[in-house]
Amino acid sequence: MLWIHRQVPTSVFQSLFVALVHSRLYYCISVQFGLPANLFQRLQSVQNAAARLIFRIRRSEHITPALISLHWLRVPERIYFKLAVMTHRSIHGTSPSYLQSCFTCVSDMTSRRGCGLTSHRLDVPPVRLSTVGRRAFPVSHTTVWNDLPLHVASAPSLAVFRQRLETFLFSRSYQDTYHMTRVLLSPFITTVWAPVVLAIINII
Repeated sequence: MLWIHRQVPTSVFQSLFVALVHSRLYYCISVQFGLPANLFQRLQSVQNAAARLIFRIRRSEHITPALISLHWLRVPERIYFKLAVMTHRSIHGTSPSYLQSCFTCVSDMTSRRGCGLTSHRLDVPPVRLSTVGRRAFPVSHTTVWNDLPLHVASAPSLAVFRQRLETFLFSRSYQDTYHMTRVLLSPFITTVWAPVVLAIINII
């Protein structure tokens, strides 16, 4: 991998990693919802190793600025993103019918209430086992959807929904770090001065 990194631009090497690593890391992503924290940490370590290799960062240096500059969500938020997008497709009729039948809007269950603040919420099916049952497809996706803020869930289109969702998840994933570095890590800085910026942030 290091030999390939020396032969191609960083952007090409990044695309290669996304194709080879992310496709495997998030395979069957729905069943990864609700995993124990130690298993999430294992998946996150794979993503961190990819970011370190792309920017040639030592293990002693902070990885968060590199993940932000790559615009990569952390593993839990990436799983959250995939589930929310799949749910959006299902309730808006752009997914197979067998997936659409798994979800029921709360507003459809109440008579003469119309569209209000809870119109975007979904009914959570009951489960017998809190450990395994909450990871079932209709339960996990409904739980993720109901956790979304209204301005995200009520987006007028899938493209707008994905944009708002990613912004929301980035803010939640990186919190203060994201707001501090998003101005510094502009596209020009990311491609040209990324190693310098990462070193400065690491010292701070």
